[in-house]
Amino acid sequence: MADGSSIDTDALYRNSQGVVPSENGAPLSAPVAAISLKRTLLFVGIAAASAGLAFAVVRATLARPPADPTTERIQSLIDEANRLLKQLDEQKPE
Repeated sequence: MADGSSIDTDALYRNSQGVVPSENGAPLSAPVAAISLKRTLLFVGIAAASAGLAFAVVRATLARPPADPTTERIQSLIDEANRLLKQLDEQKPE
């Protein structure tokens, strides 16, 4: 170590075979590149899933239409009609 530090900087950059990639820009060995690609894809996948979940939550909370009295009235009439039909079915002789 030329600078006299106690940290072995080459140990920080060794690949899984214990070989330090060259300083001249030569490509990394295939296993290191594959691991790096897998790690990058994992982080991109996690980020995409998080963004999708956040979008779905925001859309679900903001997309609710305000309460409409007409819709509520129609639903209550439908419920009443269903109740009356059920009563008629129960009274029908077999």
